Amino acid sequence: MKTSHTRNYWLHRFFPFLQWKHMVDKQSTRADLVAGITGALIVLPQGVAFATIAGMPPEYGLYAAMVPAIIAALFGSSWHLVSGPTTAISIAVFAAMSPLADPGSPQFISMVLTLTFLVGLFQLILGLARMGVLVNFISHTVVIGFTAGAALLIAASQVKNFFGIPIPRGSHFHVVIEQLIAQAGNINPWVLLVGTVTLAVGILSKRYIPKLPYMIVAMVVGSVVAWLLNLELGVENTMIKTVGALPSHLPPLSLPDFSYATIHKVLFPALVVTMLALTEAVSISRSIAVKSEQRIDSNQEFIGQGLSNLVGSFFSSFASCGSFNRSGVNYAAGAKTPLATVYASVFLMLVLLLVAPLASYLPTAAMAGILFLVAWGLIDFHHIASIIRSDRSETVILFVTLIGTLIDLEKGIFFGILLSLAIYLFRVSRPNLVQVVPAKEEGAYHFVTAEDQPQCPQLAMVRLNGAIFFGAVDHVQSSLQKIDEIEPQKKSVMIVARGISFVDVAGAEMLAQEARRRHKLGGGLYFYRCKDDIYKYLRKADKLDDIGPGGFFPTMSNWVKPIYATLDTEICRNCTARIFSECHINLPDGEPRTN
Repeated sequence: MKTSHTRNYWLHRFFPFLQWKHMVDKQSTRADLVAGITGALIVLPQGVAFATIAGMPPEYGLYAAMVPAIIAALFGSSWHLVSGPTTAISIAVFAAMSPLADPGSPQFISMVLTLTFLVGLFQLILGLARMGVLVNFISHTVVIGFTAGAALLIAASQVKNFFGIPIPRGSHFHVVIEQLIAQAGNINPWVLLVGTVTLAVGILSKRYIPKLPYMIVAMVVGSVVAWLLNLELGVENTMIKTVGALPSHLPPLSLPDFSYATIHKVLFPALVVTMLALTEAVSISRSIAVKSEQRIDSNQEFIGQGLSNLVGSFFSSFASCGSFNRSGVNYAAGAKTPLATVYASVFLMLVLLLVAPLASYLPTAAMAGILFLVAWGLIDFHHIASIIRSDRSETVILFVTLIGTLIDLEKGIFFGILLSLAIYLFRVSRPNLVQVVPAKEEGAYHFVTAEDQPQCPQLAMVRLNGAIFFGAVDHVQSSLQKIDEIEPQKKSVMIVARGISFVDVAGAEMLAQEARRRHKLGGGLYFYRCKDDIYKYLRKADKLDDIGPGGFFPTMSNWVKPIYATLDTEICRNCTARIFSECHINLPDGEPRTN
């Protein structure tokens, strides 16, 4: 039995599609076919648009939505995630590769294929090494900031096509803005008209005819307007350029450039694209899994994405990952299994063979209008406003990532990740210490905040929430020392320790030092409700002798009596707080209380 379970585990590990094969039936196939047709229609204009963003020939965007999408669907863990070209990955590819070669040139295409291969290799290694947890360190705020920055870069890259003005390809964001202002008088009115009409039709179609794919509607109308203008005025007068006819054939075989010089150049960009692609893929699959009530395996998703890019690099595909738009449409269209993505890729191949020549009528200005719509949709205004309203530090992370992305897309996301980790470490390095007192209710064993409550003049009770690790040692130690610096009579401290998550070597040594210091003062350091694993760690670290054998009190134990007996009798004699029941009966030395 055990051997059978082990064999099934490894079969499902290497061939995850075996886990959902039982879901395939006549009903699911019908639903998947409908979702597949819908997906193919959606990706047709998107693929061309994303390839344009990436600096690749338009057909490569469609190639990236074919073979890689099939591999990712079969070897990933999500039933609804659709992989292929995306805006963020496309802009990352363009930003990384355009300084190294002329976009669209054979050298550029070869280097992008190498980048895609390395991205797939890194993703596969991370998946096999069970490193899916890495994406948890990329905060949602960083992703929102990066996506907003990438959206602005997408819009900036299309300004020249939308307004018909010459701007050097790959110009920085601020240069594009400067050039637009400087060349305002040279804007081509006919090109601007086509772009504006496409943009307006896209907005209206999306709002009032949501059942139709708004991108296709907008591109058709924009193409018709451009054709009529060229027919009436002549191409030499309108200067409206078109994308050009697409090759009407299946993805050709390709070979990445494995030379040391190329790999050395694209290695770091590949790491950036890898983390960005994995973050997108896992985030999207998890968000859809919430609706479909499916469990997502991040490591398997890494493997699926890695294999899709590895194989895709040999089938003329640039880097791909999970697409939020197409995944959402796939789920909404009623897809039941990953076969919907397979069907979508097959339908896309058929469509490419039939309609590829029609791309010769698609104006670049119309493409620019569509990409403006895409860019606008990428900016999550709702969450940006929420972050700005609710959290100052998260707001800083958001704008550092956004501005960093505009300056240097490759490093922008890393700046955001590093800053978010730094702020997180700062927060956890300052665990919360709150002074508390025992609850007054009869038979109660819990504590309440000491604010506006009478306190013992000799014993400080603090609730500590967080970890006592090397980064937090200084804060915790200084906080404990401030207690007797402010009130010298408080020589003893009891830590309500249920909220301490863990203690490391530096933390254990600090607690031992604090216990020794308080013993010299004539007091002690005590722990109430300390977790077993922390107690065992302190014992293993040989720190119990410093703290003292009577320094730990379990839940619902009578800790007051032994600690009260160590207090200064003379101070207790004149104390008016008397917050413990023992205070009203005897003094610490056992003398009966007479007043």
